[in-house]
Amino acid sequence: MFNFIKKIVTTKRIRNKVNLRGKKVVVMGIGLHGGGVSMIKWLVQQGAKVVATDKKTKETLATSIKKLSKLVKNKKVKLIIGRHRLDDFRSADMIIKNPAVPWTNTYIKKARKNDIDVEMDSSLFFKLCPSKKIIGITGTKGKTTTSYILNAILKKAGKKVVMVGAGKITVMDRLKLIGKNTYVIFELSSWRLSALRKHKISPKYAVVTNIYPDHLNYYKTMRGYINDKLAIVKYQKKNSLAVLNYDNKETRKFSRETKAEVAYFSIKDSNSIIQDVYLEDEKIKYRTDKKDGVICAVNELKILGRHNISNIMAGATMALRLKISPKIIRKAVIGFKGIKHRLEFISKKGEILFYNDSAATTPESAVAGINAFIEGSQSSEIYLIAGGSSKELDLKVFADKITYTEEVKKVVLLKGLASDTLLKLLEKNGGKEKVIKTVSTMKEAVDSMNIAIKKDKVDQNNPKNMEIITNKIVLLSPGCASFGLFDNEFDRGNQFREIVVTLKG
Repeated sequence: MFNFIKKIVTTKRIRNKVNLRGKKVVVMGIGLHGGGVSMIKWLVQQGAKVVATDKKTKETLATSIKKLSKLVKNKKVKLIIGRHRLDDFRSADMIIKNPAVPWTNTYIKKARKNDIDVEMDSSLFFKLCPSKKIIGITGTKGKTTTSYILNAILKKAGKKVVMVGAGKITVMDRLKLIGKNTYVIFELSSWRLSALRKHKISPKYAVVTNIYPDHLNYYKTMRGYINDKLAIVKYQKKNSLAVLNYDNKETRKFSRETKAEVAYFSIKDSNSIIQDVYLEDEKIKYRTDKKDGVICAVNELKILGRHNISNIMAGATMALRLKISPKIIRKAVIGFKGIKHRLEFISKKGEILFYNDSAATTPESAVAGINAFIEGSQSSEIYLIAGGSSKELDLKVFADKITYTEEVKKVVLLKGLASDTLLKLLEKNGGKEKVIKTVSTMKEAVDSMNIAIKKDKVDQNNPKNMEIITNKIVLLSPGCASFGLFDNEFDRGNQFREIVVTLKG
């Protein structure tokens, strides 16, 4: 096991060695999804005296509290539930902030004013990681898929790779798996990047898939969101690399903010003088110092959607710059079958195909999900499960897509403020007639779709309607947040999957 206790950290924010043994570390936000519990357990392993505090109730935190029960019983961890105590933040040696807690929080501001170091898992990981080969991947959408694609490529090339922070993969306990020459693929949300921004840290290798409005319920302004995203390249050095999406206006601007070498990929612009990887004649092509060539044809890929072609190109661009051969990249990408909750095929029941795209939590990602089924040569009828909680995003592009896309036949909305807004926009567009109902459970949503499809089938048997539809798709692609009805987008997708697999064919 690596000696974290004596590891010297050179960043300005921490002046001394990170010596956690016997130190009081306050974890602000135990959370529901495992990240807080994982951090607490790791801190105990390092010998820290941990105080874990969360304003949520015992009932809400029951699952997390149960996982910590032995540590609490053995007095390794002290839990403060339902409140925060200012004295804990005044007397701590270090604060670990949950991603959902803003830097403007009163307790965090008080700690920083007292010169107490405030970290998140991302910043602490960077300071303690024994490998310099960290590949940070961010973007409003596509970062998880791109992370898994690059992981597949590097493993196919025989490299040792450890994934961190992607989906539900934890952070600090991954350190024990990492050696000096390990490639680390770290999926970095805007929240995790906010900590890197505070500590002026960027990964040596960075990939930015795209930038669209997101999390405006947290950031309030798009500028604040972009500023945190910029941390992935802002503190890079000259021997670093930034891979950017040339098609995305905001992403392209990142090139002005980094000292690193910049490489581009593009699905729209086939100017190979600019791009390392580009799309031409429905083939993913590449350009290196030595030669140009083809990685693969689009029709060889197993994953759906133009947006996933872009994700593959992002991973391929980084891989090429890491001197991975095009042949190996080809083998990896044509064998890649996708990941859970991202246009994940669940099952075929009779003539109906069920797809789980629950990770589509923005309007743009839901539109991309719909597009995946109308871009090909086969006709599709889409029965869409959408909506949910609000992130204060503009839903017009989503409402327009639903209204004016003929293939979208019916919609069931999941109860939430965003659904209320979406319904008003659909009514304004003249698309409200597509909405069957607003529901409070996933089972009700799936059952409503099955009834709607059976009714439409009867209507299509009318001699006046002779159109042949190849595919009937029930697509969960909400375009909105999940909180309220579900623990998170993964819980939402899992509930959908569990209900679908029990349906009779």
